[in-house]
Amino acid sequence: MEQALIYRGVARKALAWVREARYTSGQIVIGAFLAMILVGALLLMLPVATTGPAIRFVDALFTMTSAVCVTGLIVLDTPKDFTLFGQLIILLGIQIGGLGYSTTATLLLLALGRRIGLRERMMMMEVLNTLSMEGLVRFVKVIVAITLIVEGVGALILTLRFSFEMDVWSALYSGIFHAVSAFNNAGFSLFSENFTSMAYRTDLTVILTISTLIVLGGIGFLVYRDILENLHGRRFRLSVHTKLALLVSGLLTVPPTISNPETSEASLV
Repeated sequence: MEQALIYRGVARKALAWVREARYTSGQIVIGAFLAMILVGALLLMLPVATTGPAIRFVDALFTMTSAVCVTGLIVLDTPKDFTLFGQLIILLGIQIGGLGYSTTATLLLLALGRRIGLRERMMMMEVLNTLSMEGLVRFVKVIVAITLIVEGVGALILTLRFSFEMDVWSALYSGIFHAVSAFNNAGFSLFSENFTSMAYRTDLTVILTISTLIVLGGIGFLVYRDILENLHGRRFRLSVHTKLALLVSGLLTVPPTISNPETSEASLV
């Protein structure tokens, strides 16, 4: 009881110190990401998170950094070295890292009925790389809606495909995990050899679904907003950024796939 009171007091002092300190929005965003990585790494070190003995701090830190920053690099075997709890921590890090700290924080504030202040809007501008505060909260809602819809459709397709080799719950979990990982370009997989040396390597349903999720997640939410705004307008006039993003994505994806399907298929997984 005394320890709980001590921890609570320390937490209150830390929050008060952060509120009093006059950090810039960029510093807050960076600090929040570092805090998420550190907390996630500590959670991965818990005995309940690993199948064997507790992992080293450097390995847990590397894994969580890779998840939050969606790099896809691993030093441990995700399905063998981590339990369901550990995998969920990694999955949560991937989703938060893909959405961005400011987006997640804004959602929490909206859920709690809190007003989005100037400081929060400035942080959103930093992360979303926009020059205007107008419509930022609406943009965050669009981001979340697009993410959930695309990941949901991808997860449904993958679940149906995996259900032929797994039980329903395993197929559902695997479908959700890989859909989130693919859309956020994280590279994590519940298969030790990913999709390179398994029966799914030549499975068009799995390959095309994963590939589509990767492309849709990599285009960027600014492109989606521009397209949606044009669809609701009288004239369809895309921005230069959107045109370049779509053109470059198409040039980097379509020609290699047509010219050498086997090599392109392998590179996507």
